[in-house]
Amino acid sequence: MKFHAIPPRRRFAPRGSKMMENMVYFTKSIRLSNHEKREEAALRGNIDFTRGGITGQLILFSIPIILGELFQNLYNSVDSLVVGNFVGSHALAAVSVCSTLSNLLIGFFTGMSIGASVVVSRAFGGGNHEELSSSIRVSFTFSVVLGMGLSVLGILLTPQLVRLSAAPPEVYAEAVVYLRIYLAGLMFTVIYNIGAGILRAVGDSRHPFLILLVSCCINIVLDLLFVVRLPLGVAGVGIATVISQCVSVLLVCRRIFRYDRSFRLAFGELARRRGIIADVTGIGMPSGLQSALISFSNLFVWRYIGGFGPAAMAGVGVAQRLDKFVSMPCKSFGLTITTFVSQNPGAGNHARARRGIQSCLLLGLGVTWGLGFLVYRFAVPCVSLFNSDPQVVEIGVAMMRTIVPLYFFLSIREVYLGVLRGYGNTRIPMLLSLIGMVGLRQVFLAVSMRLRPSLFNIYICYPLAWGTTAAMIAAYYLLTRRRYEPDGQNV
Repeated sequence: MKFHAIPPRRRFAPRGSKMMENMVYFTKSIRLSNHEKREEAALRGNIDFTRGGITGQLILFSIPIILGELFQNLYNSVDSLVVGNFVGSHALAAVSVCSTLSNLLIGFFTGMSIGASVVVSRAFGGGNHEELSSSIRVSFTFSVVLGMGLSVLGILLTPQLVRLSAAPPEVYAEAVVYLRIYLAGLMFTVIYNIGAGILRAVGDSRHPFLILLVSCCINIVLDLLFVVRLPLGVAGVGIATVISQCVSVLLVCRRIFRYDRSFRLAFGELARRRGIIADVTGIGMPSGLQSALISFSNLFVWRYIGGFGPAAMAGVGVAQRLDKFVSMPCKSFGLTITTFVSQNPGAGNHARARRGIQSCLLLGLGVTWGLGFLVYRFAVPCVSLFNSDPQVVEIGVAMMRTIVPLYFFLSIREVYLGVLRGYGNTRIPMLLSLIGMVGLRQVFLAVSMRLRPSLFNIYICYPLAWGTTAAMIAAYYLLTRRRYEPDGQNV
């Protein structure tokens, strides 16, 4: 933000005098518009990654993201908790099937939000206020258009999507009902994710967490109301989810408006600022497709799981819910390092970016191992929260105790993915992720399930994919990192 103070005349105050300083300050205050004052006040307290202590900033920025991920997972898990305890195992299996489909969509939108976050971070780190405002408006408007289109398309294709997951006949009808309602509110999920990415880009990770906290509480209350008091079954939890998502959108819009009073839906700017959309999609689309295709491949994994019956589907579904809680530090530090790396090269701080990467990797590994130990130790009560069926609990516990000790692979993968995204490189990481997370996993399952069908093959295919992908992405970054530092600078 630039101030244009009128220099005082020397006859009124000698150079360096206290009077002159006061006059300059007073003139700055006059020149500073109310609009800019509000923006400055709104940004106060946000983290500027281009200066200050690195480790402390990473921790402060990541804590709200971790808590936000916690409540996002709780948000998604409440539906399973409620239907598993108040409706039954078949309803739980239906919601579990749909969770894989919803994760596909959420993964795509999260990837797109990374594109918006990188574009906005660059403008913020470079101090370009006009470019920052335009990037926010265009990115957000694009999210509305994208969300509306995909919501309509999803509603029309709901039966086909459920059939693709090979849901057993006894859960098919409930799965269609839940997924169709969920997809009706899909545009709210899109808008919130990109809006939250914009807030993180300007150094605000606290308010996305607070917004999720509010919407999560609303979702819990409405789930209990629609399922326990009003016996609406899986339709009730779907309606509760859509309403709470709508609230989160209203809150994120309100917060962005606090930062930028020029914020609005700017459909006319979409055509004029095609460069911003190109950057958002160019960076975000590979990340989104990566997440979506990995989740899509999970549909084929579920085809194997479905062959073991509804109890296996429910047990693996519960384990995957718990998996999201344990893996959230990995993903949170990945988002943190994306913002950190995006801001620093714009300011020429390449050495600082490298130090941030090292610190973030160590923090991610430490937190993930600690949380993983707790889940491994208390796996039985954790799984029993979702369903008390002994067979469901046994399967869920077996899967968690298989994958938890190998979470360090996932931590390495997410941090280096975040680094490359921060530098704007998403295409090669996408290809490497698809090779490891999709190709290798499907080949392994096809061979192992033919030789000896077992749920253990399902359990182990996840850490096997994490390890392979982590090795490829880390090696790629270490071999190519010089290209991100102009002329080999070590500043």
